[in-house]
Amino acid sequence: MKEWFGTLDGEPFTAFGTSHITIILIYFIVLLTLIFTYKKINKKQYHTLRWVLFSILILAELSYQVWAATNGIWSMKEQLPLHLCSIASIVGAIALITQHKKLITITFFIGFIPPFLALLTPELPYDFPNFRFFIFFIHHITISFVAPLFLVLINDVQLTLKSTFEAYGYLLVYAGIIGFFVNPNIKSNYLYLANPPSTSSPLDLLGSGANYYLQLTLLGLVVFIGLYYFYRICRKGLS
Repeated sequence: MKEWFGTLDGEPFTAFGTSHITIILIYFIVLLTLIFTYKKINKKQYHTLRWVLFSILILAELSYQVWAATNGIWSMKEQLPLHLCSIASIVGAIALITQHKKLITITFFIGFIPPFLALLTPELPYDFPNFRFFIFFIHHITISFVAPLFLVLINDVQLTLKSTFEAYGYLLVYAGIIGFFVNPNIKSNYLYLANPPSTSSPLDLLGSGANYYLQLTLLGLVVFIGLYYFYRICRKGLS
């Protein structure tokens, strides 16, 4: 149990190894299953799923904090829930409770691509069956599952270009707070605004310095607009 929950033992994580590919396949199976079955979900099933997903989001975030504290690696620089995936998890959890359409819209835009990229290029110390492996993938699959499909499709949220730019504006404000106040004061790298993540990711292609910030801003805008048109295609294809 100590080894399973610890940070000192276990096989190093292998990107696109057997366990990683299995997780990616599970992710796509979950998404495709919801795409083709969401219209058959009745009210009772919806509310059951809503509370199950809420519980997973909360327990996953809390258990990660406990794991980091128990193993003596918790720090303000690394473990505060300020990365985009954590914010999407928190906003998604609130949206699951309140079913507020603006929160659902924000969750859609910030909770689809970041968790998916994290699933493809995870920053993990150990492979299956370490606790961190399980909680990381369960958490990120749930975030991405809640964001693009469950809340938007079942609640019949109508996204527009106006709501797309509004959500992007919220992200810019949050990024400004993190980039200008939080990261410099605690020497952190939340939102990867100081530099790209340690693992290989698309952010490695954005250069450095002012060019990195400019391209990161433009990339975010392109992703938001792309998600809007992806939503339009899904709506048209599923109607």
